[in-house]
Amino acid sequence: MKLQLHTPLCNLLGITYPIIQAGMAGGPTTVQMVASVSEAGGLGTLGAAYMAPEEIRQAIRSIRQLTQKPFAVNLFALEMKDDFSRITEVQTALRPVYNELDIKSPSQTLQTPNHLTGQIEVLLEEKVPVISSALGIFPDEVIQEAHKQGMLVSTMVTTVEEAIQAAEKGSDFIVAQGSDAGGHRSTFDTTRHPLGANIGTFSLIPQVVDHVPVPVVAAGGIMDGRGLIAALALGAQGVQMGTRFLTAIESGAHPLYQEALLNSSEESTTITTAFTGRPARGLRNAFVEQFEATGIEPLPFPSQHTLTSEIRKAATQQKKPQYMSMWAGQGTRLLKQGQSVQEMIQEIVKEAEDILG
Repeated sequence: MKLQLHTPLCNLLGITYPIIQAGMAGGPTTVQMVASVSEAGGLGTLGAAYMAPEEIRQAIRSIRQLTQKPFAVNLFALEMKDDFSRITEVQTALRPVYNELDIKSPSQTLQTPNHLTGQIEVLLEEKVPVISSALGIFPDEVIQEAHKQGMLVSTMVTTVEEAIQAAEKGSDFIVAQGSDAGGHRSTFDTTRHPLGANIGTFSLIPQVVDHVPVPVVAAGGIMDGRGLIAALALGAQGVQMGTRFLTAIESGAHPLYQEALLNSSEESTTITTAFTGRPARGLRNAFVEQFEATGIEPLPFPSQHTLTSEIRKAATQQKKPQYMSMWAGQGTRLLKQGQSVQEMIQEIVKEAEDILG
Protein backbone atom coordinates (compact mmCIF):
# COMPACT_ATOMS: atom_id res chain seq x y z
CA MET A 1 0.00 0.00 0.00
CA LYS A 2 1.42 3.35 -1.03
CA LEU A 3 0.65 6.09 1.50
CA GLN A 4 -1.10 9.17 0.16
CA LEU A 5 -1.54 12.38 2.14
CA HIS A 6 -4.88 13.05 0.44
CA THR A 7 -7.04 10.27 1.88
CA PRO A 8 -10.68 9.28 1.25
CA LEU A 9 -11.49 11.12 4.51
CA CYS A 10 -10.36 14.36 2.81
CA ASN A 11 -12.91 13.74 0.04
CA LEU A 12 -15.63 12.93 2.57
CA LEU A 13 -15.01 16.13 4.56
CA GLY A 14 -14.14 18.39 1.62
CA ILE A 15 -10.72 19.26 3.05
CA THR A 16 -7.22 19.36 1.54
CA TYR A 17 -5.20 17.74 4.35
CA PRO A 18 -6.24 14.93 6.74
CA ILE A 19 -5.79 17.15 9.81
CA ILE A 20 -8.63 17.84 12.25
CA GLN A 21 -8.23 20.34 15.07
CA ALA A 22 -9.70 18.93 18.28
CA GLY A 23 -12.73 20.66 19.75
CA MET A 24 -11.22 21.75 23.05
CA ALA A 25 -14.07 23.02 25.20
CA GLY A 26 -13.69 25.85 27.69
CA GLY A 27 -12.05 28.56 25.59
CA PRO A 28 -8.92 27.37 23.72
CA THR A 29 -10.77 26.94 20.42
CA THR A 30 -11.56 30.48 19.37
CA VAL A 31 -13.63 31.35 16.32
CA GLN A 32 -10.37 32.56 14.72
CA MET A 33 -8.63 29.23 15.38
CA VAL A 34 -11.48 27.17 13.94
CA ALA A 35 -11.74 29.30 10.79
CA SER A 36 -7.96 29.44 10.35
CA VAL A 37 -7.60 25.64 10.48
CA SER A 38 -10.31 25.25 7.87
CA GLU A 39 -8.80 27.99 5.69
CA ALA A 40 -5.41 26.25 5.91
CA GLY A 41 -6.89 23.04 4.49
CA GLY A 42 -7.77 21.09 7.65
CA LEU A 43 -11.04 20.79 9.57
CA GLY A 44 -11.46 23.32 12.39
CA THR A 45 -13.65 22.31 15.32
CA LEU A 46 -15.50 24.53 17.78
CA GLY A 47 -15.38 23.01 21.30
CA ALA A 48 -18.91 23.98 22.35
CA ALA A 49 -19.67 21.58 25.22
CA TYR A 50 -19.92 24.33 27.86
CA MET A 51 -21.53 26.99 25.64
CA ALA A 52 -25.18 28.04 25.80
CA PRO A 53 -27.15 27.37 22.60
CA GLU A 54 -27.29 31.02 21.49
CA GLU A 55 -23.54 31.42 22.14
CA ILE A 56 -22.97 28.44 19.83
CA ARG A 57 -25.21 29.95 17.16
CA GLN A 58 -23.30 33.24 17.27
CA ALA A 59 -19.94 31.44 17.11
CA ILE A 60 -21.07 29.36 14.11
CA ARG A 61 -22.16 32.50 12.27
CA SER A 62 -18.89 34.23 13.15
CA ILE A 63 -16.91 31.26 11.79
CA ARG A 64 -18.92 31.45 8.56
CA GLN A 65 -18.01 35.12 8.21
CA LEU A 66 -14.33 34.10 8.25
CA THR A 67 -14.44 30.97 6.07
CA GLN A 68 -16.67 29.27 3.54
CA LYS A 69 -14.91 25.96 4.14
CA PRO A 70 -16.22 23.01 6.18
CA PHE A 71 -15.85 22.98 9.97
CA ALA A 72 -17.14 20.94 12.90
CA VAL A 73 -18.76 21.57 16.27
CA ASN A 74 -18.07 19.20 19.16
CA LEU A 75 -20.41 18.51 22.09
CA PHE A 76 -20.46 16.17 25.07
CA ALA A 77 -23.13 13.61 24.17
CA LEU A 78 -24.54 13.23 27.67
CA GLU A 79 -27.11 15.00 29.80
CA MET A 80 -25.71 17.24 32.54
CA LYS A 81 -27.22 15.60 35.62
CA ASP A 82 -25.99 16.90 38.97
CA ASP A 83 -25.21 15.04 42.17
CA PHE A 84 -24.14 17.37 44.97
CA SER A 85 -24.97 14.90 47.76
CA ARG A 86 -21.34 14.85 49.00
CA ILE A 87 -20.63 18.54 48.50
CA THR A 88 -19.77 19.25 52.18
CA GLU A 89 -17.09 16.56 52.21
CA VAL A 90 -15.57 17.77 48.92
CA GLN A 91 -15.64 21.42 50.00
CA THR A 92 -13.69 20.41 53.12
CA ALA A 93 -11.02 18.95 50.84
CA LEU A 94 -11.02 22.19 48.82
CA ARG A 95 -10.72 24.52 51.84
CA PRO A 96 -6.91 24.99 51.55
CA VAL A 97 -7.40 26.00 47.91
CA TYR A 98 -10.12 28.50 48.82
CA ASN A 99 -7.75 29.95 51.42
CA GLU A 100 -4.84 30.11 48.98
CA LEU A 101 -6.95 32.05 46.46
CA ASP A 102 -8.76 34.06 49.19
CA ILE A 103 -12.22 33.09 47.93
CA LYS A 104 -15.25 31.71 49.72
CA SER A 105 -16.65 28.26 49.06
CA PRO A 106 -19.89 28.58 47.08
CA SER A 107 -22.81 28.85 49.51
CA GLN A 108 -25.59 29.27 46.97
CA THR A 109 -27.36 26.29 45.44
CA LEU A 110 -25.17 25.13 42.58
CA GLN A 111 -26.65 23.80 39.35
CA THR A 112 -25.01 22.82 36.07
CA PRO A 113 -26.88 24.11 33.00
CA ASN A 114 -28.21 21.20 30.94
CA HIS A 115 -28.06 22.60 27.42
CA LEU A 116 -27.65 19.43 25.34
CA THR A 117 -31.07 19.45 23.65
CA GLY A 118 -30.80 23.16 22.83
CA GLN A 119 -27.19 22.79 21.67
CA ILE A 120 -28.12 20.00 19.26
CA GLU A 121 -31.10 21.99 17.94
CA VAL A 122 -28.76 24.87 17.06
CA LEU A 123 -26.32 22.56 15.22
CA LEU A 124 -29.19 21.10 13.17
CA GLU A 125 -30.79 24.49 12.49
CA GLU A 126 -27.47 26.00 11.41
CA LYS A 127 -26.66 22.89 9.33
CA VAL A 128 -23.12 22.60 10.66
CA PRO A 129 -21.11 20.51 8.15
CA VAL A 130 -19.81 18.08 10.80
CA ILE A 131 -21.17 17.44 14.28
CA SER A 132 -18.90 15.49 16.60
CA SER A 133 -19.50 13.97 20.00
CA ALA A 134 -17.28 13.18 22.96
CA LEU A 135 -18.11 11.11 26.06
CA GLY A 136 -20.73 9.13 24.14
CA ILE A 137 -22.78 8.78 20.94
CA PHE A 138 -25.47 11.21 19.80
CA PRO A 139 -29.04 9.83 20.10
CA ASP A 140 -30.31 7.86 17.08
CA GLU A 141 -32.81 10.54 16.07
CA VAL A 142 -30.10 13.22 16.07
CA ILE A 143 -27.84 11.16 13.77
CA GLN A 144 -30.78 10.40 11.47
CA GLU A 145 -31.82 14.06 11.28
CA ALA A 146 -28.23 15.17 10.65
CA HIS A 147 -27.90 12.70 7.78
CA LYS A 148 -31.25 13.79 6.38
CA GLN A 149 -29.86 17.34 6.20
CA GLY A 150 -26.61 16.22 4.56
CA MET A 151 -24.51 16.72 7.70
CA LEU A 152 -21.73 14.34 8.77
CA VAL A 153 -21.45 12.81 12.25
CA SER A 154 -18.30 11.73 14.08
CA THR A 155 -17.84 10.04 17.45
CA MET A 156 -14.79 9.96 19.71
CA VAL A 157 -13.98 6.51 21.15
CA THR A 158 -11.29 4.93 23.32
CA THR A 159 -11.85 1.19 22.67
CA VAL A 160 -12.68 -1.11 19.76
CA GLU A 161 -16.02 -1.96 21.41
CA GLU A 162 -16.99 1.73 21.52
CA ALA A 163 -15.89 2.15 17.88
CA ILE A 164 -18.11 -0.73 16.76
CA GLN A 165 -21.08 0.79 18.63
CA ALA A 166 -20.44 4.19 17.04
CA ALA A 167 -20.22 2.73 13.53
CA GLU A 168 -23.39 0.68 14.02
CA LYS A 169 -25.23 3.81 15.20
CA GLY A 170 -24.35 5.61 11.97
CA SER A 171 -21.17 7.62 12.65
CA ASP A 172 -19.62 8.64 9.32
CA PHE A 173 -16.12 8.52 10.77
CA ILE A 174 -14.60 7.69 14.13
CA VAL A 175 -11.95 9.51 16.15
CA ALA A 176 -9.96 6.92 18.10
CA GLN A 177 -8.49 8.64 21.16
CA GLY A 178 -5.43 7.05 22.72
CA SER A 179 -4.45 7.41 26.37
CA ASP A 180 -1.75 9.94 25.35
CA ALA A 181 -4.44 12.50 24.42
CA GLY A 182 -5.03 15.68 26.39
CA GLY A 183 -8.34 16.70 27.91
CA HIS A 184 -11.27 14.48 28.82
CA ARG A 185 -11.00 10.78 28.11
CA SER A 186 -13.87 9.99 25.77
CA THR A 187 -14.57 6.62 27.39
CA PHE A 188 -18.33 5.96 27.36
CA ASP A 189 -18.57 4.10 30.68
CA THR A 190 -16.30 5.44 33.42
CA THR A 191 -17.77 3.07 35.99
CA ARG A 192 -15.91 0.29 34.13
CA HIS A 193 -12.86 2.49 33.50
CA PRO A 194 -12.60 5.09 36.33
CA LEU A 195 -9.60 6.78 34.66
CA GLY A 196 -10.74 6.06 31.10
CA ALA A 197 -9.66 3.20 28.85
CA ASN A 198 -5.86 3.14 29.04
CA ILE A 199 -4.89 2.15 25.47
CA GLY A 200 -2.10 4.05 23.70
CA THR A 201 -2.87 5.73 20.39
CA PHE A 202 -0.70 3.54 18.20
CA SER A 203 -1.98 0.34 19.82
CA LEU A 204 -5.59 1.44 19.47
CA ILE A 205 -5.60 2.67 15.86
CA PRO A 206 -4.92 -0.55 13.88
CA GLN A 207 -7.31 -2.53 16.08
CA VAL A 208 -10.13 -0.04 15.50
CA VAL A 209 -9.34 0.13 11.76
CA ASP A 210 -9.67 -3.66 11.54
CA HIS A 211 -13.12 -3.67 13.17
CA VAL A 212 -15.10 -0.79 11.64
CA PRO A 213 -16.14 -0.07 8.02
CA VAL A 214 -15.84 3.74 8.29
CA PRO A 215 -12.76 6.02 8.23
CA VAL A 216 -10.76 6.21 11.45
CA VAL A 217 -8.96 9.33 12.70
CA ALA A 218 -6.06 8.96 15.14
CA ALA A 219 -5.95 11.23 18.21
CA GLY A 220 -3.51 11.42 21.12
CA GLY A 221 0.08 12.61 21.27
CA ILE A 222 0.28 13.42 17.52
CA MET A 223 2.15 16.68 17.07
CA ASP A 224 3.90 16.73 13.69
CA GLY A 225 4.28 15.20 10.23
CA ARG A 226 5.96 12.11 11.67
CA GLY A 227 2.90 11.37 13.79
CA LEU A 228 0.61 11.96 10.82
CA ILE A 229 2.50 9.49 8.63
CA ALA A 230 2.70 6.94 11.46
CA ALA A 231 -1.08 7.14 11.88
CA LEU A 232 -1.67 6.72 8.14
CA ALA A 233 0.70 3.74 8.07
CA LEU A 234 -1.46 2.06 10.74
CA GLY A 235 -4.60 2.49 8.64
CA ALA A 236 -5.99 5.80 9.95
CA GLN A 237 -7.23 8.22 7.28
CA GLY A 238 -6.37 11.32 9.27
CA VAL A 239 -5.28 12.73 12.61
CA GLN A 240 -6.90 14.94 15.23
CA MET A 241 -4.58 17.35 17.05
CA GLY A 242 -5.44 19.43 20.07
CA THR A 243 -2.34 20.15 22.14
CA ARG A 244 -0.32 21.28 19.10
CA PHE A 245 -2.76 24.14 18.50
CA LEU A 246 -2.82 25.37 22.12
CA THR A 247 0.25 27.55 21.55
CA ALA A 248 -0.92 28.94 18.19
CA ILE A 249 -1.30 32.71 17.81
CA GLU A 250 -5.08 32.14 17.44
CA SER A 251 -5.35 30.03 20.62
CA GLY A 252 -7.65 31.15 23.43
CA ALA A 253 -5.52 29.37 26.06
CA HIS A 254 -4.33 31.72 28.83
CA PRO A 255 -0.74 32.98 28.29
CA LEU A 256 0.36 31.33 31.58
CA TYR A 257 -1.22 28.05 30.46
CA GLN A 258 0.76 28.32 27.20
CA GLU A 259 3.94 29.12 29.12
CA ALA A 260 3.43 26.08 31.36
CA LEU A 261 2.95 23.89 28.28
CA LEU A 262 6.13 25.18 26.65
CA ASN A 263 8.08 24.47 29.85
CA SER A 264 6.65 20.95 30.28
CA SER A 265 7.85 17.52 29.19
CA GLU A 266 6.43 14.08 28.38
CA GLU A 267 6.43 13.40 32.15
CA SER A 268 4.44 16.49 33.15
CA THR A 269 0.88 15.29 32.53
CA THR A 270 -1.41 13.05 34.53
CA ILE A 271 -4.94 11.70 34.18
CA THR A 272 -7.05 13.17 36.96
CA THR A 273 -10.69 13.50 38.01
CA ALA A 274 -9.93 16.32 40.47
CA PHE A 275 -11.16 19.23 38.34
CA THR A 276 -14.31 17.82 36.72
CA GLY A 277 -15.18 14.42 38.17
CA ARG A 278 -14.37 12.75 34.84
CA PRO A 279 -10.91 11.52 33.84
CA ALA A 280 -8.93 14.08 31.85
CA ARG A 281 -5.24 14.42 30.99
CA GLY A 282 -3.56 17.68 31.94
CA LEU A 283 -0.47 19.21 33.50
CA ARG A 284 0.00 18.07 37.08
CA ASN A 285 -0.09 21.11 39.37
CA ALA A 286 -0.74 22.12 42.98
CA PHE A 287 -4.52 21.78 42.67
CA VAL A 288 -4.31 18.19 41.41
CA GLU A 289 -1.70 17.20 44.00
CA GLN A 290 -3.48 18.83 46.95
CA PHE A 291 -6.91 17.44 46.08
CA GLU A 292 -5.67 13.92 45.34
CA ALA A 293 -3.62 13.91 48.59
CA THR A 294 -6.87 14.25 50.61
CA GLY A 295 -8.03 10.84 49.37
CA ILE A 296 -11.55 12.26 48.98
CA GLU A 297 -13.41 11.27 45.82
CA PRO A 298 -14.51 14.24 43.69
CA LEU A 299 -18.17 14.78 42.95
CA PRO A 300 -19.37 13.07 39.77
CA PHE A 301 -19.21 14.97 36.47
CA PRO A 302 -20.47 17.63 35.83
CA SER A 303 -20.99 18.64 39.47
CA GLN A 304 -17.27 18.67 40.33
CA HIS A 305 -16.64 20.86 37.26
CA THR A 306 -19.33 23.29 38.42
CA LEU A 307 -18.00 23.29 42.00
CA THR A 308 -14.42 24.06 40.91
CA SER A 309 -15.38 26.71 38.34
CA GLU A 310 -14.88 29.56 40.86
CA ILE A 311 -11.43 28.19 41.72
CA ARG A 312 -10.41 28.10 38.06
CA LYS A 313 -11.83 31.58 37.46
CA ALA A 314 -10.02 33.05 40.49
CA ALA A 315 -6.76 31.31 39.50
CA THR A 316 -7.01 32.86 36.03
CA GLN A 317 -7.73 36.34 37.41
CA GLN A 318 -4.89 36.05 39.95
CA LYS A 319 -2.51 34.56 37.36
CA LYS A 320 -1.90 31.40 39.38
CA PRO A 321 -1.53 28.53 36.92
CA GLN A 322 -1.01 26.07 39.79
CA TYR A 323 -4.80 26.18 40.29
CA MET A 324 -5.90 26.27 36.62
CA SER A 325 -6.98 23.20 34.66
CA MET A 326 -4.36 22.95 31.91
CA TRP A 327 -5.33 20.06 29.64
CA ALA A 328 -2.52 18.64 27.51
CA GLY A 329 -1.41 15.47 25.77
CA GLN A 330 1.94 13.74 26.23
CA GLY A 331 3.78 15.29 23.27
CA THR A 332 4.45 18.70 24.79
CA ARG A 333 8.20 18.77 24.06
CA LEU A 334 7.17 19.10 20.40
CA LEU A 335 5.24 22.36 20.95
CA LYS A 336 6.35 25.55 19.21
CA GLN A 337 5.82 29.19 20.12
CA GLY A 338 4.80 32.12 17.94
CA GLN A 339 3.34 30.19 15.00
CA SER A 340 0.01 30.88 13.38
CA VAL A 341 -2.36 27.99 12.69
CA GLN A 342 -1.56 28.27 8.98
CA GLU A 343 2.19 28.03 9.67
CA MET A 344 1.62 24.99 11.89
CA ILE A 345 -0.39 23.14 9.27
CA GLN A 346 2.04 24.03 6.49
CA GLU A 347 4.92 22.73 8.61
CA ILE A 348 3.12 19.48 9.50
CA VAL A 349 2.22 18.87 5.84
CA LYS A 350 5.79 19.58 4.66
CA GLU A 351 7.22 17.18 7.25
CA ALA A 352 4.79 14.50 6.09
CA GLU A 353 5.51 15.12 2.40
CA ASP A 354 9.26 14.93 3.03
CA ILE A 355 8.79 11.49 4.63
CA LEU A 356 6.69 10.33 1.68
CA GLY A 357 9.40 11.61 -0.66
